[in-house]
Amino acid sequence: MQFQRVHSLKGELHIPGDKSISHRSIMLGSLAKGTTEVYGFLNGADCISSINCFRRMGIPIEYENGIVKIHGKGLHGLQAPSQTLDVGNSGTTTRLMSGILAAQNFSCRITGDASICKRPMKRIMDPLTLMGAEITSENGNNCAPLLIHGKPLHGISYISPVASAQVKSCILLAGLYAEGETCVTEPYVSRDHTERMLAAFGADIHTEKTTATVRPASGLTAQHIFVPGDISSAAYFIAAGLITPNSCITIQNVGINPTRDGILEIAKKMGGNITLSNLISDTGEPTADITVSTSALKGCVIEGSMIPKLIDEIPILAILACFAEGETIIRDAQELKVKESNRIDVMAENLSAMGADITATEDGMIIRGGKPLHGAVINSHLDHRIAMSFAIAGLNADGTTEITGGECVEISYPSFYQDLKKLI
Repeated sequence: MQFQRVHSLKGELHIPGDKSISHRSIMLGSLAKGTTEVYGFLNGADCISSINCFRRMGIPIEYENGIVKIHGKGLHGLQAPSQTLDVGNSGTTTRLMSGILAAQNFSCRITGDASICKRPMKRIMDPLTLMGAEITSENGNNCAPLLIHGKPLHGISYISPVASAQVKSCILLAGLYAEGETCVTEPYVSRDHTERMLAAFGADIHTEKTTATVRPASGLTAQHIFVPGDISSAAYFIAAGLITPNSCITIQNVGINPTRDGILEIAKKMGGNITLSNLISDTGEPTADITVSTSALKGCVIEGSMIPKLIDEIPILAILACFAEGETIIRDAQELKVKESNRIDVMAENLSAMGADITATEDGMIIRGGKPLHGAVINSHLDHRIAMSFAIAGLNADGTTEITGGECVEISYPSFYQDLKKLI
């Protein structure tokens, strides 16, 4: 993929559905009694991996005319898969599904692509083992392939060393089957889509400060789920509208869950012109239309409790920081090292190639804004968020920016390049 400087971006967009919510709708719909219908489901490779895995466990799932129908068989309705469960590139599928599978009355094997087989799974293996699960890493390196032999589980009170919605959700889903109460306490609150959806399906769950608690479920009830636009996908257009001259972009029906809206807080803190309209908060997940326009930005510090609210948006925030006056410091984001790529090193490597003044640190990066960017060959490392971030950078750099492996956007946003073109 190649990109050249543009001089304006204008228009309105509907972005694809939220990836996190789409994954969870498949899983909880499969465990509920009756037919769950999902509207706005993200038709990306990661979410299709979740569908395929649950189909292999005997759950009929239809996907027609943009509507997913999941014919759930109840908490104990999954069947032993006849083959390995292949999650592709999806860490969410791997970790959340492991919590469910740990309590089944069958054994299975989970694997994925080369990236998944390098991503850390000890963070879920440890708490699941404390609950009585039998889960091992086939290669002994605490990564996939994972072997899970279903066992009766008991509740635990777990203090998670990381604020991770995937870790928290894995434990809470296992807790549906466990004897007694299961509690997860995080250092900061991570995204709460699992808690919201569990409550909607009828689970006994409550939260207090940074602790989520679930009690064993006797059953879940099928729901109609309306998936809002993914704020992580909207982030690229938010940044594009802020840094591209003479621009004004409106992104419609975006989820603005307060555990996910850090990109909006930071962009406003940097001086971004952002307005929200058409706010709706009665559908389980709050949504709004987001309008952004060209802005004079200033650097800032991004750290602490803000990090879980924007962890997936840090690559595009690094691009934003290059166009801001002064220094932007990102701290407490060591989680970036274990995403689809080591996003700290990859951002530093590629932005340096474009002429940015950036220093990678152990837990983030320091970006000194104001240096003009020039085109370069960008290695996406097959990381969808890297590819999309540098597409936006390329529209605001001199010369030609070429992104290798740019097709990896299929993971979360298959129509990204087409939607970007509509604004030019």
